[in-house]
Amino acid sequence: MKKLFFGNLSLKISALILSVFLWLFVTSRGQSEMTLEVPLQFKDVPVGLGIADVGTKLANVTVRGQERLMKSVKPSDVAVFVDLSKAKKGESTYYINKDDIKLPYAMSVINITPSQLRVILDETVSKVVPVRPLIIGVPDQGYFVKGVRVEPTNIKIQGLRSEVRRVREARTEVVDVTGLSETLTQDVNVEAGSNITLDTHSVKITVIIAGGKS
Repeated sequence: MKKLFFGNLSLKISALILSVFLWLFVTSRGQSEMTLEVPLQFKDVPVGLGIADVGTKLANVTVRGQERLMKSVKPSDVAVFVDLSKAKKGESTYYINKDDIKLPYAMSVINITPSQLRVILDETVSKVVPVRPLIIGVPDQGYFVKGVRVEPTNIKIQGLRSEVRRVREARTEVVDVTGLSETLTQDVNVEAGSNITLDTHSVKITVIIAGGKS
């Protein structure tokens, strides 16, 4: 039995090495690589904190797979996650590894740049600000704008402390009263800044038109 296993050992080892080499050669045929620019996705941001700044919002991911599958791969098919579940206020460095990348079936990650990322977190706060209606135009001849009502008159905003501190009011979209001869009531959108969230996204404006020939 011992002779059966160890007889011609060198030939058996050579055959094994050759088999492995052939397997690697066959499986690598038809493979290709490509680099995709993928947006970073930040997950599990702790309550009460928000992202104030990041070193970059994109990552270059090099993936490998069967050539026929790679032809249809798009950046939206790949997801790169940055886990912030243990993050604290201030600046920290977070590392990105292959386990943080979601790929289509039968593909693998060859490289990712950057492999680490600087993230600055700040506290999130809220406050109540008045709503300012924006009215333009001139009513019909003999008419004038007697008053403007807004419902609600105040709304609550929320965002990073540094951003919220600068906001003094929320503005409505423009309401044009050109040529009007009667009171106008309509719902309009309202906003307070690109990084600010609001508890309501629209308000009701009533523009009271008065005057006219008697």
